[in-house]
Amino acid sequence: MNEIQQLLPEVVDAVRAVGARLAATRPAEPSPARTLPEAMARFAALDGPAGEELRLRLGRLRPGAGQVGDELEATVPAEGEWWICDPTDGAVQYLLGLPHWAVTATLVRDGRAVLAVVHAPQLGGSTYAAVLGCGAVLDGRRAAPADRELAVAVAGFGHPPLAAQDPVALRRAGAALPAVLARVLAVRNLGPTALQVAQVGSGHLGLFWEYGPDAGNLLPGALIAAEAGAVVTDALGAPWTPAADSFLAAAPGLHGDALKALAGVG
Repeated sequence: MNEIQQLLPEVVDAVRAVGARLAATRPAEPSPARTLPEAMARFAALDGPAGEELRLRLGRLRPGAGQVGDELEATVPAEGEWWICDPTDGAVQYLLGLPHWAVTATLVRDGRAVLAVVHAPQLGGSTYAAVLGCGAVLDGRRAAPADRELAVAVAGFGHPPLAAQDPVALRRAGAALPAVLARVLAVRNLGPTALQVAQVGSGHLGLFWEYGPDAGNLLPGALIAAEAGAVVTDALGAPWTPAADSFLAAAPGLHGDALKALAGVG
């Protein structure tokens, strides 16, 4: 893994460069798009060039690694090395002129994330980074989850992936919200999936959950949170894998209570 550790600073530089470009071109006003096709076209015009730049930069750093074409892909290649990147995790917020979006890059080896970077250009420029087996950092400082009771924890959650349009995931998401609301201080959806999961690892959030397969968005945060010391499973407590249809990351002292809160969702 030593060569992966040596690669990390260059990946951080690449992600930050793309983030700076997107921040500079982000419209100050909300997008005028009134329909989904209009919004998607506006987004593609901004996200497309940034995605090409990010994939080009990462390809130069690891020429032998492949490129997964879409971060929304539910499947992750089981063999070989692959980059999964997202120049605008939190595209909705980006288009609305909100600062809650992030740039992510993840190197996957044989189906498992081995390196991840999550950078939020307009949220203080925060940068999370992790290498498998080497811990996680936030802006160069060691990241760790916070030890607090569930009653004073803030929980984050994710909308089931729109691409999947999974009615079961939507039903579970609806049932989970009141179940968790009754047990925590507050529940928030803070935008970027990967960033919210990473924030569990740094103690900014106590836990994060989501229903539906969402490997591309969950992989970077999952590695960062786990390397920081958070517990990462599915909503039933089994080890999370990219193929799982639910996700839960929580501080060690909160994970058991979070599982109980979600137990009735099914």
